[in-house]
Amino acid sequence: MKNASPFLELEDGPTVRVSFEQTPLELPDGANLAAALLGAGIGRFRSTSISGAPRAPFCMMGACFECLVVVDGVTRQACMMSVRAGMEIERPDPTPPDSWSDSEEPSEVDDAKA
Repeated sequence: MKNASPFLELEDGPTVRVSFEQTPLELPDGANLAAALLGAGIGRFRSTSISGAPRAPFCMMGACFECLVVVDGVTRQACMMSVRAGMEIERPDPTPPDSWSDSEEPSEVDDAKA
């Protein structure tokens, strides 16, 4: 009886070498990146910028953004990408972007008090 799971079919397929946090990994070529990383034992994809709490894929369909990783220097959703040879994957920096700087918040508070 044939099992319809695509993950089982990929187990026998070709693998490619990628780098996660400078550690080489062999992942199934063309597999969903988030699923492949989870399958390789990667349990934390990023940390929140507020508390530093660990995050990992949740919805696997591009809605929750919990699977954000930096691929070849660009922050992307791992669940929306396929594995390809040579990917350099890192966890994103948890600090908020410059556009969220503290310097903007006090002026909004000051405006509300006026």
